[in-house]
Amino acid sequence: MKRAVFLDRDGVINSYVCHSEFGTVDSPATPDEFVLSDGVREALEALHGLGFLLIVISNQPGIAKGRFTPALLDATTQKMKNECAGLLDAVYYCLHHPQAVLPEYRQQCECRKPKPGLLFQAAREWDVDLANSYMIGDGVVDVAAGKAAGVTSIFIGNRKCYLCTEFKEQDAVPDFIAEDLKTAAGIIVAAAENKPIAREYAPCD
Repeated sequence: MKRAVFLDRDGVINSYVCHSEFGTVDSPATPDEFVLSDGVREALEALHGLGFLLIVISNQPGIAKGRFTPALLDATTQKMKNECAGLLDAVYYCLHHPQAVLPEYRQQCECRKPKPGLLFQAAREWDVDLANSYMIGDGVVDVAAGKAAGVTSIFIGNRKCYLCTEFKEQDAVPDFIAEDLKTAAGIIVAAAENKPIAREYAPCD
């Protein structure tokens, strides 16, 4: 069986888009809005070099909400694959949302994180050993999905008290906390080489 690193997309691989006129932050709706975050390609190269499959697992309800079309999502995905230098092995999206404006996407599905459906699907299709794999994401839903699937979870973000409280309330405390994907990759590399991992990356107390 193979080891995998499951990756959330927005906030991990690419930056969010700020709409200052509306005071909102959202996923990129077009290829032009997709901007690869610093250090991502180097992180992916390091993980690929260890033999990990690199699989994107992302909630993408923009079509369901009427923000963009399937064609725009496909074009944005292709740009992501190109900018990641072909290192991504697979991309899985949940397109559903409970409050979707398009009826065909309005459902309570098993693939929308925090449910682990997409991780289980990817594991079946790619023969993944979940116990020796990782989930990296910037949301509590990513950590929860990783926990439910039995993988090691790494949260991308700052250590803040309100987040630690939410982790505990959702029973989804990450195994590690890192500031970005490059740092998260360093944690995985250290673990693979049986090196000690700095206490600063330990989960909330």
